[in-house]
Amino acid sequence: MFEHSPKSPLKRGLNKKAYNMKTIEQIKLITDFVRYNVKIIFANKFIYFLIAAFAFFFMVMGIMLFTDSSPDESDIYTSLIFPGILILFYPVIYIIQSDKDTRMLEILFGIPNYRYKVYLVRFALSVLLLVSLMFLMSWLTVFLVIKIDVFHMVYELMYCLLFLASLAFLLTTLIKNASGAAVVMVVLGLVFLILAEPLQYSKWNIFLNPFNVPGDMSYTIWQNVLYQNRMMLIIGSLITILWSLINLQRREKFV
Repeated sequence: MFEHSPKSPLKRGLNKKAYNMKTIEQIKLITDFVRYNVKIIFANKFIYFLIAAFAFFFMVMGIMLFTDSSPDESDIYTSLIFPGILILFYPVIYIIQSDKDTRMLEILFGIPNYRYKVYLVRFALSVLLLVSLMFLMSWLTVFLVIKIDVFHMVYELMYCLLFLASLAFLLTTLIKNASGAAVVMVVLGLVFLILAEPLQYSKWNIFLNPFNVPGDMSYTIWQNVLYQNRMMLIIGSLITILWSLINLQRREKFV
């Protein structure tokens, strides 16, 4: 009776076909997973925060267009911070609070401790959405008001916005209630804003504007202050994300 050897063309073809089918199934699974999480991000009241962000953006752009002021990159940076905060606020704080979503995750993954990986992906998708909308607003700024380096502008904006998103994510896992986390985040945001003026050119300023170069400070010292500020924001973001993941692993249920 004739048998095909392990290295026969037929067996290699069958193995390749099985591998291709497995790859297609994995891609489909990942696609469905991303689609499901995007639906969670855009669910409920997110659209209102998105509308408010664009309304504020167009209002500021209109003021710049119809006044005699000559806006520069420093003004654009300041005008984009607030819409960015509105866009990240709802997804980061509220996407892990749905009871229906929690039950679905239990069905999909079975083991509660695997849930933190899902929320990490969802956080990453929220940040990716934020980056995309910041690019869109920056391009609109070029079209409506003033020519700027869009990539550099978004790059500088994301230091502050990523830190605030990570902090909001941490507060949600600590307080275990979306409404409570939102209140605390608003209070902290007000504190940061109050401190922004006295700490205007300090490395401790969360909202440090890299385009607003002080006239009484040498460029070398300013670059050093800016570097230290960015490093602290990056380290702070990493610490808060890791802390959040630890909290998600230990939590049995979100309320």
